[in-house]
Amino acid sequence: MILVNTDYISGKELEMLGLVKGSTIQTKHLGKDIAQVFKHMVGGELKAYGEMMNEARAIATKRMVAEAEELGADAIVNIRYASASVMSGAAEVIAYGTAVKFK
Repeated sequence: MILVNTDYISGKELEMLGLVKGSTIQTKHLGKDIAQVFKHMVGGELKAYGEMMNEARAIATKRMVAEAEELGADAIVNIRYASASVMSGAAEVIAYGTAVKFK
C-alpha cells in the first residue's frame, strides 16, 4: 500500500475509490499523567504524551489502511491527520485520505 500526502503518484493514473479513515482515542495511565503535570510546571518536552500521540497516529493509520484494503485500493493519496483533546490527558487522532486504484 502506497501512502502519500499529495493528490497524485508520479507515473500512475488513478481511479478514486472514496474516502477512507481511521481513528483512535488514547490516554496515558494515571502515573504517567501525574509525571507529565510536574514536567509541565518546570518546562520541557512531554515525552509520555509524545509517545502516546505517535502510538495513536500509528493505530489510526493502520485502521485507515485496513479500510482501503477492503475497497481493493492500491494506495491512499492526500492523507491528512487531525487531533483533538477529548479530556485531560486523552486525545483523539484521525487519519483520512482518498483510496485509489491504479488504472
